[in-house]
Amino acid sequence: MNNLSLLLPEILVVILGFAILTIDFFIPKNRRWVLPYIAILGLTSIFIFSLIFLWGKSDELYGGILRIDGYALFFKSTFLILGGVLIASSVEYVNKNLSNPGEYYSILIFTVLAMMLLSSSGELLTAYIALETLSFGLYVLVAFDRYNIKSNESGTKYIILGALSSAILLFGISQIYGLLGTTQFNEMAEVLIGFLFLIAGLGFKVAAVPFHMWAPDVYEGAPTPITAHLAVGSKAAAFALIIRLFVSGLMPLMIDLQIILVIMAALTMTIGNLMALVQTNIKRLLAYSSIGHAGYLLLGLSALISINQSGDFNFAFISKTNLVVNGIILHTIAYGISNLAAFLSISIIYKKAGYENIEDLAGVSKTSPFLSMVFAASVFSLAGLPIFAGFISKFYLFTAASVQGLIWLVAIAIFTSLMSLYYYLKVLKYMYIEKSETNKQIHLSPLAISVLSVLFIAMIFIGIYPAPLMDAIHHATNALTTLN
Repeated sequence: MNNLSLLLPEILVVILGFAILTIDFFIPKNRRWVLPYIAILGLTSIFIFSLIFLWGKSDELYGGILRIDGYALFFKSTFLILGGVLIASSVEYVNKNLSNPGEYYSILIFTVLAMMLLSSSGELLTAYIALETLSFGLYVLVAFDRYNIKSNESGTKYIILGALSSAILLFGISQIYGLLGTTQFNEMAEVLIGFLFLIAGLGFKVAAVPFHMWAPDVYEGAPTPITAHLAVGSKAAAFALIIRLFVSGLMPLMIDLQIILVIMAALTMTIGNLMALVQTNIKRLLAYSSIGHAGYLLLGLSALISINQSGDFNFAFISKTNLVVNGIILHTIAYGISNLAAFLSISIIYKKAGYENIEDLAGVSKTSPFLSMVFAASVFSLAGLPIFAGFISKFYLFTAASVQGLIWLVAIAIFTSLMSLYYYLKVLKYMYIEKSETNKQIHLSPLAISVLSVLFIAMIFIGIYPAPLMDAIHHATNALTTLN
């Protein structure tokens, strides 16, 4: 018996998306400024409802294709909050560039729905449909600035390469089903054929090397709020799916898959940070930084099983698996908060003053000290400096990987983190030391100040006192590993 009431949060998100689109048709243009606030209020209400309604519940729908548990609830809550922040971050861009904002906000809300379904997916075809729903929304949003040549170019590249990755992913799923007769996560771990295509398709979604080539161009050409969505929301949703897939279905195959993940992690960390060193465009720099952080998360996936001193592979005890999964989720959240703060800061600077190249940021600290402070905190967090969220998340993740025997890979991760500090400091040098020739004033709206303040406090709070977040993450991880 399927309890469809367990899907109420998703149903409410669908209703909210269509409500925003409908309201946009009927209200006068001079009152469309209320749309983002309705959307934010709606997502906040659904977030609160989801916590109250789904807390402590564990069930399956339609024979296990959707799983309702603490793990899904954690990520659903995260995506609802993320959706509200992205809408708030988009207000100035939308007001300046779009005449029909309801379309933009509704599509963004539908991508949140897709991310929520990804976190609950317990079967490959369901996950594929949710992933493609997310991708279709992002295809439109990336090319939303239709009179911008770069935005059109980015949208075209993203669609073509996204279609290729989807074909590879679907081919892998067909191979798995043809050999095993199932696409359920917990019934798949018998053969390796097909999983390589699966990894390739998912590798594109998280911009892991060698499937990363689309990210810099798409990040540069997309509207900056959507770039933040690609770097944070899309990546977090993909890893929510990947974690469940690996823990539920692929643990017995990790003996064979680990070497592939290790190589991908090492290459992604190294190439992402190396390429960021030579960038002159701030969005491309953050794109390559995002690729590097995908490498850190792949490091965590590589450590789901341990290597003993004799070189043999052994399955990790459940406590060690939990330690690693906790580290992956914590770094996903810390990276997401820090990256959102960085992209929102850049979005405001670019829209107000027209800056996008790194050297154009000269003197911004004089015209907007608060904005510069938030951006500095975000890149320090991304680099992994103490008192910021990125430090505690990297420390936890790297410690978990070391416990599993991947010390040499952790050494590469630490070295590339130090490498990233160089290009982040290069940006801050222009902001705080170099003099500006224009001195354009950057005025922040109350909404922008509120969002930036919340993100800034979150980076500091998690960096100093991560216990409440870790309790929530531990609850989610236990729900995942106990079920399996």
